[in-house]
Amino acid sequence: MSADVLNEVQNIWDAVVAVHHDPSTYVLLGTGIAALILIIAPGVWPLTRHFITVIHEGGHAFIALLAGRKLTGIKLHSDTSGLTLSRGKPRGLGMIFSLLAGYTAPTILGLGATWMLVSGRPAAVLWLLLVIFTLILLQVRNFYGLWVMLVLGFGIFALTWWASAELQQIAAYLITWFLVISAPRPVLEMQKQRRRGASMSDADQLGRLTHTPGGLWTFVFFAITLAGLVGAGMLLLKPVSW
Repeated sequence: MSADVLNEVQNIWDAVVAVHHDPSTYVLLGTGIAALILIIAPGVWPLTRHFITVIHEGGHAFIALLAGRKLTGIKLHSDTSGLTLSRGKPRGLGMIFSLLAGYTAPTILGLGATWMLVSGRPAAVLWLLLVIFTLILLQVRNFYGLWVMLVLGFGIFALTWWASAELQQIAAYLITWFLVISAPRPVLEMQKQRRRGASMSDADQLGRLTHTPGGLWTFVFFAITLAGLVGAGMLLLKPVSW
């Protein structure tokens, strides 16, 4: 490996682990409010929800691989739904944990990003997302999903390579807020679909695997995502003087 390549790798690593000053109160609160708008504004959620779907399917895929299942692909659809395909035992802990990973993935990733932010490393949040998106892109098996991943991936790539440190910090806080605030909403949407008769949700599949009511797993998903929101919010807003 040439000296120029080594120097470039070192520069990237230095940027990833660099500690930045704490954000202003305006950044902390402004990015949180902006994230909330992206979630509740009419006509916006159908677009921004794709981001959560990507993380959701990525969670399924990651745990499926850890559980020893063979990942065969990920599909993302224009209605913001997704599908992760894997081969393995149709029952057992591997399948259970794979199903658990989807709705909890945005919260878990959001908490990880929160830890990076309170440690003063917003660039690390963006680089982590870039790695995640790249790995998911390699598993996408439909054209719409490919388009979604290219748009999201290029946006994160542009931030990591060309944005100023201040803009990277704002973006990292916005993304983190978006992950933890939005996480409960898909759970509520799933429950609404269940009430209309849908029976193939992650909660219903978990119910059949564990011989428990699907509604119990909906409650588990909602409790985890809500607890994650509260925990992340307390950590992110700790520097704010009220």
